[in-house]
Amino acid sequence: MLSWDEFEQEDGALPLVKATTQEPATTEAVAAVVEPPAPVASAREQVANFKSNLEVSEEKQNSDILQQAIEGLEELDVDAGLEELEGSANRVAVDDKRMINCRADLNQLVPFKYDWAWQKYLDGCANHWMPQEVNMTADIGLWKDPNGLTDDERLIVKRNLGFFSTADSLVANNLVLAVYRLITNPECRQYILRQAFEEAIHTHAYQYCIESLSMDEGEIFNMYHEVPSVAKKASWGLKYTQELSDPKFNTGTTENDQALLMNLIAFYCCLEGIFFYCGFTQILSMGRRNKMTGTSEQFQYILRDESMHLNFGIDMINQIKLENPNLWTDEMKEKATQMILQATHLEIEYARDTMPRGVLGMNAAMMEEYLQFIANRRLIQIGLPEQFEGVQNPFPWMSEIMDLRKEKNFFETRVIEYQTGGALTWD
Repeated sequence: MLSWDEFEQEDGALPLVKATTQEPATTEAVAAVVEPPAPVASAREQVANFKSNLEVSEEKQNSDILQQAIEGLEELDVDAGLEELEGSANRVAVDDKRMINCRADLNQLVPFKYDWAWQKYLDGCANHWMPQEVNMTADIGLWKDPNGLTDDERLIVKRNLGFFSTADSLVANNLVLAVYRLITNPECRQYILRQAFEEAIHTHAYQYCIESLSMDEGEIFNMYHEVPSVAKKASWGLKYTQELSDPKFNTGTTENDQALLMNLIAFYCCLEGIFFYCGFTQILSMGRRNKMTGTSEQFQYILRDESMHLNFGIDMINQIKLENPNLWTDEMKEKATQMILQATHLEIEYARDTMPRGVLGMNAAMMEEYLQFIANRRLIQIGLPEQFEGVQNPFPWMSEIMDLRKEKNFFETRVIEYQTGGALTWD
């Protein structure tokens, strides 16, 4: 066996360090080397020390850029920048956490107060998918075939891609520009970030369908400007974002807290909870008839994501009501009820526009009853009384499709587990 002594130093090589025999270190020697750590300075003290120790060598003092950078540090407003950090310097207790108007450190994820929010984040990650994974070959052939679809079926596909290509962008913008800043709970924010990414995937999916089918992109993407039944729904949702997206808007007053609550009801219960249901039912009904199977598969994945968004939003709305009972006044209850009724009416108009005649085993009257059934569910979920007595679900198969746990063996792909791409199992 070679020993270290047998190695010779080559030209230019670093000398090898040989082990030496030393006396055991004394307690005093160890103490002299290993000193107890100094107390950690506060953020304010660290910034002040950094500024006082700034030095610039003579050869660099002529650099305008460097000089401006140093002047900026010297003018740093420590009080403004560190007030929030020092206010949340203590460890966060579960009871400190709140949905809105919370002063606890928003950067500290645990301990969780709302386990349901974290679980929904994990479930959302497990449901990850990408549009390109869906085979669109059969759809392309059917769409190009002059006799492949009826005019009514083609109208349904175009109208829905026109509405949804804009609708998910509206939802994403509302999350990013309005909701995220005003929700003061880190585990809920974590899910909101996941939801925002999913909305981007959904918009991507619609674009992928439009591109695959070689549609007129100008026609499809401008429907929210040019087709009244689409434009009304988009405009209705957009107005609830505009107030909250103002950087000067802050919660903390009853009026503003109620405005945030109304925004959440508008987007979760109405836009995602009602406006999506006519279109999804139409496209998924096509898939059940072995038509536009790739587009239908995309919509099935999207609907399952949206179902989770809806459930998360309702939990968040009810938690805010629980923590702030002063917000849920009789006037607010009436406004929320009217909001859901308005959304239902707009979606019924959309159903009549997209189905002037019976098609795909459904018609506008059946869809009207279905939307009233959905509206009743949304009202009950946020603690309000039903408004449509005796309505039933004429499409019970939609409930089966929205089951989040397992995929049915549907179409060619026969997905067995609805999991992330790396964990998908295919027959």
